[in-house]
Amino acid sequence: MDFGLSQEQQMLRDAVARCLADTCPLEHVRECSERDNPVSDKVLDALQGLGIPGMMIPEEHGGLGMTLLDAALVAEQLAYAVAPVSFLASHVLAPLALSEAGSEDQKVRWLPKIASGEAHISVAISETVEARDGAGVTCRGGKLDGTALFALDFAGADAFLVADTTGRLHLVPANASGLEKIPLMTIDRTRSVGELRFAQVTAEPLADDSGFTAGRLRDAGRILLAADSLGAGQAMIEKAVDYSGQREQFGRLIGSFQAVKHMCAEMAAHHEPCRSLIWYAAYAYEAMPEDVSLAACQAKSHTGDVHRFVARTSTEVHGGMGFTDLVGLHYWFKRIGFDRQVLGGPELVRAEAAVLQGWIKAA
Repeated sequence: MDFGLSQEQQMLRDAVARCLADTCPLEHVRECSERDNPVSDKVLDALQGLGIPGMMIPEEHGGLGMTLLDAALVAEQLAYAVAPVSFLASHVLAPLALSEAGSEDQKVRWLPKIASGEAHISVAISETVEARDGAGVTCRGGKLDGTALFALDFAGADAFLVADTTGRLHLVPANASGLEKIPLMTIDRTRSVGELRFAQVTAEPLADDSGFTAGRLRDAGRILLAADSLGAGQAMIEKAVDYSGQREQFGRLIGSFQAVKHMCAEMAAHHEPCRSLIWYAAYAYEAMPEDVSLAACQAKSHTGDVHRFVARTSTEVHGGMGFTDLVGLHYWFKRIGFDRQVLGGPELVRAEAAVLQGWIKAA
């Protein structure tokens, strides 16, 4: 039995990698990260040419009807290039929510536009994981009040998909009366994140009112963040190995020193098993939905810790150069830090996994 990628998946991964190599050099990432809106139209247009915005949208609505494993492969390559583009919310979570729980009118109205790149939807579901003081959105009489933090793919959104305190999802137009949109500065300047404040904002609920779809989005988001961390970690390992083969100290390449060899080998040994963990979780999303929540928790928590170690160790291999903007390691370092915390840090997610397995009771 073959547990590897299909030929089509390998072609998808390679096509995205080539596209980003041509359109997203590190200098372009630097330029974008210094702007108020870091999203690169050039890179987005190139990805549009590959059909990436429509990859999770059913074919009957103008998309490609692909799987979450396909999306995980794309996320990995985007992180490898630290591409400053919208993806997780606008091209994965929002299409999944509309496809699984949207009304027919909502599907017809939004999915073809997302697939063609005409529209994108930001997603704010962080409060379904853990709400900070003063955060949380309530719905009464079809109107939303409260605050939603960490809306993903925030910049330029045409609408927002927001979870209320019961887990129900609501669509809110970006120009809705009573909605205040505040850009947030995070450690990762390659992605756009914002805060939403609602004051009697009219909202359009999705058909599912049980909170089930919000849970599905949470699982998908955790898997994709783990895949993103995988791509960033791969880049940091490769950069450490390349640098150790060029930098000389005491008349020798530092890569010839046993300590440096061990550091690089240990990074690779911890990193590589994460790949199968993420692939399994992504495959389970469609094929084994009863297993996906636990698999998503395991993938998110484990890769979060592993790639924090990889980020730190890669920087140590570079010595003082690792802290400079010239090398640019900090872009991957900060991306890994963002991936680790969004939708639950390792400790919180492991606690969820323990509850799912019956080891502890839910708080």
